[in-house]
Amino acid sequence: MGARGPVTFRHGPTGVVTTMSERRAERTSIHGWLIQVFAWFVMSAVLLVLAVSVLVPRIAGATPYMILTGSMQPGMPPGTLVVTKPADADDIAVGDVVTYQLTSGQPTVVTHRVVGQGYDGKGNRIFQTQGDANNVADERAVRPVQIRGVRWYAVPYLGHVTNAFTAGQRRTALVIVVAGLLGYSATMTIGAVRERTTRGTKHRQGAPS
Repeated sequence: MGARGPVTFRHGPTGVVTTMSERRAERTSIHGWLIQVFAWFVMSAVLLVLAVSVLVPRIAGATPYMILTGSMQPGMPPGTLVVTKPADADDIAVGDVVTYQLTSGQPTVVTHRVVGQGYDGKGNRIFQTQGDANNVADERAVRPVQIRGVRWYAVPYLGHVTNAFTAGQRRTALVIVVAGLLGYSATMTIGAVRERTTRGTKHRQGAPS
């Protein structure tokens, strides 16, 4: 039997002819586009998480913490990533959310809201704190030296994601994702330039003399 020519499909009143290879190329193009969109979405989401939890705090001199208990619900449930910035004691007002050491110089910290301020019997500045979900204020007053920072921003549940990795792993992942995005963007740009160049060449070659 002789070789068959390309199978074609004729449709529409205009009689446009589409070959099987063209239809496969169209499906491949759509599939590739969907993969690119998904890849961009995933990389952008990862970059956003790393930027919020690592890059932005590092640039701004802030410190990220994770809420472990439900004392600040509903606004800051367990797993919330809270980023705090250092603040002068004179700039802290009632209503501010602060992260402070339970004992000065010790690593254990608590994030609660300032509900009162004043001075102790020795004339030292003190703050009264309370969790939003608690019915009573914290038993012990907080001194300025204990305060690590005032809440800058908080993202519910993001702390669970970032806590799964060490600080070094998060920094490494940030570098990899940024490099990947830059490399992918450069590849797409080069590909687009080459495609335009090829189209221009074909157009000039096919133009009547």
